Amino acid sequence: MVERTRVIEIVPYHPEWKIEFEKIKSMILSYISDLIIKIDHVGSTSVEGLAAKPIIDVDVVIESYDVLPEVIERLAKEGFQHEGNLGVEGREAFKRTLDDGYMKYHLYVCPKDGKGYLEHIALRDYLRENETAREQYAALKYKLAEDHRYNIDHYIEGKNDFVTGILKKVL
Repeated sequence: MVERTRVIEIVPYHPEWKIEFEKIKSMILSYISDLIIKIDHVGSTSVEGLAAKPIIDVDVVIESYDVLPEVIERLAKEGFQHEGNLGVEGREAFKRTLDDGYMKYHLYVCPKDGKGYLEHIALRDYLRENETAREQYAALKYKLAEDHRYNIDHYIEGKNDFVTGILKKVL
């Protein structure tokens, strides 16, 4: 069951997010490093200077879906539940079933040529390089969080046109 009542909070960028990502990355590597290509920090917390929900987005990149069953099995042993793609093509979501002491994060496993992964990287890189877009996106996120404080679906929906506009430019 997806939690719908939590408060949507946008906070200014924090340099600690890079450090938290590296800790999470090390943990994941210790479980599946031999099965993957790399681990990328994506989402708003990966863009220096961008306000964000304080949740790290982590993309674990695999060569192909051939290794996914083994990834699922190993991550399950370490307390991760496979949730499927949650409606996003080219991205498999995993939920942590125990408190590991890390900052809150979302874990995704993506094939290197998967749509979800390619879009994450394209958006991240564009926002890293474009200060105006970064400022516009932050302003939009603050407004949406205020307008839809308890409705993550409406918050996400409100960002769609902005994100799609960037992806059309860069992909």
